Amino acid sequence: MDKNEYRKNALDMIYLTSCALKGEIPEKERTEALDLNALFSVCQKHILTASVAYAIESAGIKDENFTQAKEKAIRKNILLDAERKKILDRLEKEHIWYMPLKGSILKDWYPKLGMRQMSDNDILCDGNFRRQIKDIMTDMGFSCEHYGRGNDDAYHKPPVCNFEMHNELFTVTHAGKLHEYYNDVKERLIKDEGNDFGYHFKDEDFYIYITAHEYKHFVNGGTGVRSLADTYVFLKKRSDTMDWDYIAAETDKLGISEYEKNNSGLAMKLFSGEVLTEKENELLDYHIFSGIYGNVTNSTENNLQSKAGGSKLKYIFYRLFPTMDMIQSWYPFFYRHKWLIPVLWIYRPFRGLVLNRSKLIAEFKTFIRLGRTSRS
Repeated sequence: MDKNEYRKNALDMIYLTSCALKGEIPEKERTEALDLNALFSVCQKHILTASVAYAIESAGIKDENFTQAKEKAIRKNILLDAERKKILDRLEKEHIWYMPLKGSILKDWYPKLGMRQMSDNDILCDGNFRRQIKDIMTDMGFSCEHYGRGNDDAYHKPPVCNFEMHNELFTVTHAGKLHEYYNDVKERLIKDEGNDFGYHFKDEDFYIYITAHEYKHFVNGGTGVRSLADTYVFLKKRSDTMDWDYIAAETDKLGISEYEKNNSGLAMKLFSGEVLTEKENELLDYHIFSGIYGNVTNSTENNLQSKAGGSKLKYIFYRLFPTMDMIQSWYPFFYRHKWLIPVLWIYRPFRGLVLNRSKLIAEFKTFIRLGRTSRS
């Protein structure tokens, strides 16, 4: 599918998602012109397939791919809810404080079950008990996908249960002031009622965190249309009761105030069906062509500017020789044994070629293209 065709199907996806979120039946003229196979492909990239399935079903359209995706999303949400309850019960028994994050809360604010598809569940926990939490998860039948690197440990239980147990919200390598701002996050949390160790954000802080999380993706590989749907759903439910002066002050501290205004403005106009400005359409294109978790092209272009100031040589140095902050977050063994860091310089490229060959090739092609563009 070429770029124009992809954009056309993405706009159909957005329209249908808007209908699903507002409980409206799509117009017959729009549904008759749909290319369901192409639409399904785009929806899968943005994880909005279930939302669109609800919309086309309301218009009397039955499609096996969309129906199966919706049913799978419903089943997965039910299974994740059940497993999350078991995990939180275990954390309670072990006296470990916790807070479910983002999607596990937002999904219940969407109009129908499964409409907000889940790839995994994220839970923030007391980082002092990282090893104990691993023992809990493995005891519950989860396999550990990765442990001790970055700001989360990943666990999987067949058939579809993926959990990321966070010891912190952001690492020191993430953009801007995110890590510094959330370094003592527990001070911002409110104790749950009805349990002993559960916490939650107040609405304003939850919105700020959602925005900061999406900003992290936006300035790296990009973030897809679902993040805009999340923002729309949140603001439709909570906007009128929030302290916007507080939000403005805190997003300014984070250095994301302009991003918040642009992001929330685009989300509200997009799913309300309002006409976008030229600048907003450019921003929407960035979301459309990013996919749900961004892409290598965006990541390379953004990091070339943010990490290397546009210098190709500095970028190569940045990629080959990670900073101490990066080593501390992602390669803790080498951080503890600093005399072995030269081994890491050799280990990383070879590991990347084995595990992430396609991404490295895409990054290299983007880097070469950017070099040609700068010379032309």
